[in-house]
Amino acid sequence: MKTHLPLTAAPTRLLRLFCMCWRFLIGFTILTFRYPRLSREQQIAAISRWCKQFLSSLALEARVTGQLPEVFPGNTLLVSNHVSWLDIIALAAFTPPRFVAKKEIRSWPVVGWMIARGGTLFIDRGNRRDAGRVNQIMAESLKQGDCLCVFPEGTTTTGHHLLPFKSSLFESAILANSTVLPITLRYLDEHGNLTAAPSYAGETTFWQSLTRLLKLRKIIVEIHYGQPLVSGREPLLTRFELSEAARHDIAVNLKQSPDTPDTQAKTTADPQVEAP
Repeated sequence: MKTHLPLTAAPTRLLRLFCMCWRFLIGFTILTFRYPRLSREQQIAAISRWCKQFLSSLALEARVTGQLPEVFPGNTLLVSNHVSWLDIIALAAFTPPRFVAKKEIRSWPVVGWMIARGGTLFIDRGNRRDAGRVNQIMAESLKQGDCLCVFPEGTTTTGHHLLPFKSSLFESAILANSTVLPITLRYLDEHGNLTAAPSYAGETTFWQSLTRLLKLRKIIVEIHYGQPLVSGREPLLTRFELSEAARHDIAVNLKQSPDTPDTQAKTTADPQVEAP
């Protein structure tokens, strides 16, 4: 990717890469030996602290706008636009949820084990019936006071536009009478302009995305907490209405047209299934 921003020197890039790998190793060690023995509150604190340190190792500055909820808002479904592999880390740095991901990620070496250890729920997006099963699991988890997070676009984009939302997993919020909290993620350069440097869209590989990040002197990830939507209010909202309300909130805060298709959306991702 061509950029007119000041680039970091090679030694700085190597240092950032080393720091990132070191933080990754620390995270793996925590999940392996300490995490199972921690209380839920301690687990949440450990995840939040590690994610903030990981972002810092890549010279990413996190800026939170909107009304930040409590660290782990119970019975809440977080929904966010999806730009980068960094999205999960950025969100978990301030509101560590249980994520919902496609089942293929579970088989990824090391990373798959780590996110499963952290409580991620996996869905078979190639199976329409699996959405119903996962909705029931999510609903029970929400009723028990969990905070979950989904990316309803079903794929990553460059961050400049918003794709239509898949409404299937919003059903879990209705079943559990949960709060739906829209979150907007924007990645900015050092001048405050929207940048696609961290994106993991189209044919972009993880290494290409990481290389772009390492080259830039500074990246800002803006995390905006939108207006909570209460699924159990009167009159009751359908999953389609919840989905559109959440999408509208994110589109407004993204400050981009929600109706313009993003041609760089990751074409290799599986489409998120709709519940029958």
